[in-house]
Amino acid sequence: MRFIIRVVVNAFALWVVTLIPVLTVTITAFAPGEDLQKVLTLLAVGAVFALVNSVIGTVIRVVAFPLYVLTLGLISFVVNGLLLWITAWITSFWGWGLGVGEFWWGVVAAIVISLINWFFGILLRPQRKKRS
Repeated sequence: MRFIIRVVVNAFALWVVTLIPVLTVTITAFAPGEDLQKVLTLLAVGAVFALVNSVIGTVIRVVAFPLYVLTLGLISFVVNGLLLWITAWITSFWGWGLGVGEFWWGVVAAIVISLINWFFGILLRPQRKKRS
């Protein structure tokens, strides 16, 4: 259930990022490209992004731990942009998916996606029951 919520939040965040034209992030929908296909494409790209972030992102974070300490965590912006770029590269093989124009605009888009995920993470976090 948590993975499905993560995919939906990622899809929403990707949709918001595609609405900002300066970031040059695009979504190429399944054929014929109607609204339903765009939503399904966003969900599929959200799932790929969640998997890339879980698998490859974890490996990168473990290996690059000294860089995280050295840069006080600022390298995480570049790592998130790299993960977004990897997602675009993976989905480009199927003829649909994510497109990222320039790497540094991808880093900014990844920051926006991280902020949206953070906001929804606070909203959707399970509340602890208080003991009386």
